[in-house]
Amino acid sequence: MKRTVLLNRHLSELVASLGHMDEIVVADAGLPVPPGVKVIDLAVSPGVPRLADVLKALRSELVIETAIWAEEANPQVASMMQEEVQAWNDVTGKPVAVRNLSHASFKERSARSKAVVRTGEVTPYANIILVSGVPF
Repeated sequence: MKRTVLLNRHLSELVASLGHMDEIVVADAGLPVPPGVKVIDLAVSPGVPRLADVLKALRSELVIETAIWAEEANPQVASMMQEEVQAWNDVTGKPVAVRNLSHASFKERSARSKAVVRTGEVTPYANIILVSGVPF
């Protein structure tokens, strides 16, 4: 059995399969998933698991270089996203760039993601694209 925080075999497999610049989406329960994009559905009930819980687990194994979320995110969601980016910076010691897109552009871009990880988050616009980085 794994000793790290990330126990979900589907998420572990996803992280292990990513190369530099590959993208994944960690999404709220309502984000539409484009045809052909793999879905890892973690949603159990509204709010379970929260987006922040899934990001924390991913942070234990995934290096990212860019985080992208919708311009339409309310200040509370944007603040939470900034805190997540800062936590990633703290864990890896590598700066994470931040970009914002319109929600429409975000949905279009998600079509090129390796996977969408669906959480139980029910906060509007609580979706983030993580662009894989390298640990060196």
